[in-house]
Amino acid sequence: MKIYNLVVVCAFLATTITFAQNRTNPKNQPGELGTVSWYRDYDEALSASKKTDKPVLILFQEIPGCATCRNYGKDVLSNPLLADAIENEFIPLAIYNNKEGADAQILKKYNEPTWNNPVVRIVDAQGGNIAPRVAGNYSAIGLYNAMNLALNRHFKEVPEYFVLLGKELSANTGNTKDTYYSMYCFWTGEKQLGSQEGVLNTEAGFMSGREVVKVTYDEKSIDEEDLTAFAKANKMQPIPQTVSYRWSQKDEDYYLQHSYYRYLPLTPLQRTKINSALGSRKDPSAYLSPSQKSWLKDLKKHPRQKELASEPFEKAWNMRVNLGN
Repeated sequence: MKIYNLVVVCAFLATTITFAQNRTNPKNQPGELGTVSWYRDYDEALSASKKTDKPVLILFQEIPGCATCRNYGKDVLSNPLLADAIENEFIPLAIYNNKEGADAQILKKYNEPTWNNPVVRIVDAQGGNIAPRVAGNYSAIGLYNAMNLALNRHFKEVPEYFVLLGKELSANTGNTKDTYYSMYCFWTGEKQLGSQEGVLNTEAGFMSGREVVKVTYDEKSIDEEDLTAFAKANKMQPIPQTVSYRWSQKDEDYYLQHSYYRYLPLTPLQRTKINSALGSRKDPSAYLSPSQKSWLKDLKKHPRQKELASEPFEKAWNMRVNLGN
């Protein structure tokens, strides 16, 4: 019996080690790969795609690479939510475009040049393209748009956390504006204003002794007239920005601060939507990525942890990842 158990354990360990070797390790990999754990074998990636019904996201990357390649790994492939989506909604496959052997064969198959800047293709389980090739656009929103198109074509519904990510990445192009509203209670104000499409962030504060909410919004998604109409319908009044504003940090995201969500790394838009949902007694878990959901589940078992929601997002994310080490 002991010998049999030993054989089973050894077989399990061998399987585990083999699986681990099939993927890169984000803690010990070239910076050009970002923080994503990648498959390195094309056939294995297609096989995984067939089993999971997930598209394959192929990164053709120069390793070691030029400054563009390194920056793509640092600025795009290390974006926490983008990396989480690549790992969980896709089968990630890295092909080195400056190597011989199996990598060179895949380059030839897709007619990709060697010694090239980063290129991304998203393909189905048969290797056919399901989104336009991403090349020459080395921004996070450029990769996001291709991923979003592929998910829309492949699935009926795109995860809500991924939708929020797109809104924040789009807003980072300089389309945001701030406005202020006064109300009888800024906790209620944040809850109501945060529910509106196009609102990216709400902040509790004071102006001339009155409770106010500072609203950051994307003017491509909602104009100020519609936002003000909603505010007035909910007994809020616009305040000129000429009046001095004072932030009240202790009152920021009141409902979130009194929940387990305060221990999670969250983007400003995630905080806004989660706080609004909690204030309206709705389940906000759809706004979380797979990693965030896993951490939330763990938090409910071990609640006494560091509060991260108010920390800068990427710093908080890395802190939370390190807590699990």
